[in-house]
Amino acid sequence: MKGLATNVSKTLIPSSVITCADNSGAKTIMIINKEGKAGRKGRYSHAGIGEVVVCSVKSGSPQYVKKTVRAVIIRQKQPIRRANGMRVRFEDNAGILINDLNLPIGTEVKGPVAREVIERFIKVANIASKVV
Repeated sequence: MKGLATNVSKTLIPSSVITCADNSGAKTIMIINKEGKAGRKGRYSHAGIGEVVVCSVKSGSPQYVKKTVRAVIIRQKQPIRRANGMRVRFEDNAGILINDLNLPIGTEVKGPVAREVIERFIKVANIASKVV
């Protein structure tokens, strides 16, 4: 996975409930764990913008509820610091569902998407309505 040029503060931990910002059918998802977790034993795995997480769908269409899915974090409330010194923050924590090939399941994204996500997942740029 490509590295980011920004300093992303990772504030989303397991059991964080975030909104699903695509039209796949899921409404809210809860983070179970970060994919490729590595770290100190007993410490929570933190996730931030542009990272893949394993989630459980809490509400939405019946085909997704209580299912385990993969998602990419596209927005977070905690500010992120870009290389030029600018800080960017969003109103909510949000993610979109992806499949095993890292392609988005939905066909459009509601709301803005951070530029850092587009650097790693190019196909998300095609369905994003606004890139910040």
